[in-house]
Amino acid sequence: MGDTVSFEGLVGPHLDYMYAFAHKLVGDREAAEDVVQDALLRAYRGMDKLRNHERPRFWLTKIVSSVCMDRFRRERRREHDVSIDDKHQFSLFDTLVEEDPFPYSDRLHLDFLDLFDDERLIAALGRLHPAHRTALVLAYVYGFKAREIAELTNTTVGTVLSRLQRGRGQLERALWDCARERGLVEGAGS
Repeated sequence: MGDTVSFEGLVGPHLDYMYAFAHKLVGDREAAEDVVQDALLRAYRGMDKLRNHERPRFWLTKIVSSVCMDRFRRERRREHDVSIDDKHQFSLFDTLVEEDPFPYSDRLHLDFLDLFDDERLIAALGRLHPAHRTALVLAYVYGFKAREIAELTNTTVGTVLSRLQRGRGQLERALWDCARERGLVEGAGS
């Protein structure tokens, strides 16, 4: 009983965070609930491995991230794989200037980003390679530094920096494609 009580006290304050993080990674509410459930089970089983009881959120983030990556591997989501030899690097800014969906705007990026609510942004994130999506969410949504992301994802800082750079490019492309598919940039050409 004591272990259960201490586990609930340790994890309870972070449940909403775990769910929000999982939802951003998997893009589906039910799948996020499954991820959190699996993560809680792993956390309970591995509670004795928690070294810093003052920082359980970091530990829980690592577990949720690990559960998500295991899930992506199991599902073999190869449609997200991106060629390393991709010669054409998409530039959102250049595309916005060229397509001119916001005539007379002096804040192209901001006008474009205003088109996206949380659900549309999560849908665009869902189009990214899972490793890139994880790095972006950890860095830009939750404010983790590259060194911390490397520790959370069991990679190197160089790998994290590469994933962030490639992920930003993929996200820009996904946002543009999503906006075009949903008719949010009517004035844009093909």
